[in-house]
Amino acid sequence: MERSNRTAGPNPKNHTSRIAVVGPCAAGKSTLVAALKTAGFDALQVAQEHSFVPDMWSQIARPNTLIYLDASYEACSERKKLDWAYEDYAEQLRRLEHAREHCDIYLHTDGLSPEEVVGKALAWLDDRQASGPEV
Repeated sequence: MERSNRTAGPNPKNHTSRIAVVGPCAAGKSTLVAALKTAGFDALQVAQEHSFVPDMWSQIARPNTLIYLDASYEACSERKKLDWAYEDYAEQLRRLEHAREHCDIYLHTDGLSPEEVVGKALAWLDDRQASGPEV
């Protein structure tokens, strides 16, 4: 995905939407949200993976943009040194199905550095902003 001609990246002052980030444990949600907040975006992490309410992400956050971060069982286990069974991971994915089906951007984070994940999210937000508001 190419960046626009602007070198400063997306201008959060012109992008007034709320951004929600969901995904399984250790996919990179808190890191991405912190970076988006630092860039001036209204972003929050929704712990949808722990909820039995399929659309909790939409009820709590009421986002204009939903980012779904995904990562394999192996990557999640290694990143946080999680001692969990595959069934626990699979249950999180089941609880995240609704969010995955409704996300605006899906990023699989295996093999990506935190900076690459942030860069991809910002590039998508920049492209969306450049295309103007949806009607």
